[in-house]
Parts: sequence; C-alpha cells; structure tokens
Amino acid sequence: MDILTLLAVVVVVLAGVGGIESRISRVDRRMARVERKLDRILDHLGLREEDPRLEEVTRLLRAGKRIEAIKVYRETTGVGLKEAKDAVDRMAA
Repeated sequence: MDILTLLAVVVVVLAGVGGIESRISRVDRRMARVERKLDRILDHLGLREEDPRLEEVTRLLRAGKRIEAIKVYRETTGVGLKEAKDAVDRMAA
C-alpha cells in the first residue's frame, strides 16, 4: 500500500510540474509578443534603447562573430534564442 501511495504522490507532483511549465511557456510567449510590439512602437517613433552592451553586439557583428553577438544580445536583453537571432539579423542588415 505504501508503494501505491508514493506512486500516486509522484504522479501528482509530475502533473503539477507539467502544468507550471506550460504556464511559464505561455507567459514567455506573451512577453515576447509584447516586447516585439514595443520594439515596433520604438522604431516607429524613431527611439532607440541605449545600452552599452548593444554596442558590443555591433562590434561583434562587424568582426564577423554573429554567434557571439547573439549570445551577448541574449545576456543583455534576456530574450530567447529566436528573438535574439532575429534582432541581431536586423542589426546586421
């Protein structure tokens, strides 16, 4: 009987963790969408976010170090890999 109880507890905990991960994933997607919208608004208004580390991203791009530039961009802004890659690609264009 103790093994069944332990197994039931493990199943409940795993289900809870799965639910939490799902919620976090949804929140991450919503935040990314909001950040993209804010970036578009800033671009439309001609405003730029000034961050000294973003200058390092530009320097790395000029040196042909695209992967390092994406890494620094991610560390600086906290965005995901896809968003960082897209942003660095826009900076390179």
